[in-house]
Amino acid sequence: MRPAARAPRVGFVSLGCPKALVDSERILTHLRAEGYEVAPTYEAADIVVVNTCGFIDAAVDESLDAIGEALEHNGRVIVTGCLGARPQRILERHPRVLKVTGPHAYEDVVGAVHEHLPPRHDPFFDLLPPQGVRLTPRHYAYLKVAEGCNNKCSFCIIPAMRGRLASRRIDEVLREAERLVAAGVKELLVISQDTSAYGSDIRYAPGAWRGASYQTRFIDLARGLAELGAWVRLHYVYPYPHVDEVIPLMAARRVLPYLDVPFQHGSPAVLKRMRRPAHSENTLKRIGAWRAQCPDLTIRSTFIVGFPGETDGEFAQLLAWLDEAQLDRVGCFKYSPVEGAAANALPGHVAPQLQEERYARFMERAAAISRRRLAQRVGRHMRVLVDTVADGTATARSDRWRGADRRCGERARRRLGRGADRGRG
Repeated sequence: MRPAARAPRVGFVSLGCPKALVDSERILTHLRAEGYEVAPTYEAADIVVVNTCGFIDAAVDESLDAIGEALEHNGRVIVTGCLGARPQRILERHPRVLKVTGPHAYEDVVGAVHEHLPPRHDPFFDLLPPQGVRLTPRHYAYLKVAEGCNNKCSFCIIPAMRGRLASRRIDEVLREAERLVAAGVKELLVISQDTSAYGSDIRYAPGAWRGASYQTRFIDLARGLAELGAWVRLHYVYPYPHVDEVIPLMAARRVLPYLDVPFQHGSPAVLKRMRRPAHSENTLKRIGAWRAQCPDLTIRSTFIVGFPGETDGEFAQLLAWLDEAQLDRVGCFKYSPVEGAAANALPGHVAPQLQEERYARFMERAAAISRRRLAQRVGRHMRVLVDTVADGTATARSDRWRGADRRCGERARRRLGRGADRGRG
């Protein structure tokens, strides 16, 4: 039993991509507003919340291990996040958890905490910073503009776990961004499952901000954020034709000349089997047009090799596409089945050894392209944001280059402690 004199303490483990991190920030902001403290260790916590990832099998295993670790060291555990959409997977292995909720179920998580660890009767709203609790450093923050996804990619189960696209109104998003910048944020990283589809689910609802009218759509989002004077970096943008409208803003440095575009493959046949949106678009032509308008544009992407049915010829198409696209930075997954994904039923699954060989060849080619493009910038002066300084060496990012951000399936683990308790990361 905790002493009556002190505030209740919640331990928090956050797994997965930036979208899950934003979910954790929202839950912690709510709990901190009610007077809960964030415990730095399992032993110091009265209860532990584990925000899980469940996109690929390795992420499921890590989430289940994290739940087990929390149960071992604390014993009182609430589980939320993407894996929570499949509660049977959790309860089969860990029947002692107190509650399981799905992704972005903020009220359910807070309600479960209330049930098992009641709050004080006098929440200290005045102690909560105006930007809320953040788990990133002071100088950058993730800005999530939508939940869920309407795409039906055959290898993905995100719509089943996180639901259909649910965009936030643009005035709400711009007000949050304004608060973040006022609190000292220098870089806003715009995220969702499909940022280019922003607002389509709510018919591009109108909104007002700073005396001007906006619509809840991708280009108005970029224009509004450009008014804040912070760096704005756009992530998870599909190559739809209307994305062309943002390139002039990048050329004028209103938003950063940077796009994170999940191309996934270069073979039209493979993209069709993947059921990728915009798979019929001429992406190489579009990339060329973007760079003609904004020569300094940096493009990051991720790809899948060894997708079911991928032939030697289709893999060769991918390498040829990569050679022509000349992307600045890429990541790559070896295809693995995901429980509930339609791609599991496709014929022609690629042997693991061949997947490994193709992965190595792809990454070798991508690294060579990246080195050449970076070499072109040697000797240039760039404005940077400094992340850390240690032993006389600064680690920084430029307006055109950033370390890889984690997507669904790319795992990050955070045990949250004192930094989160102070409203910062």
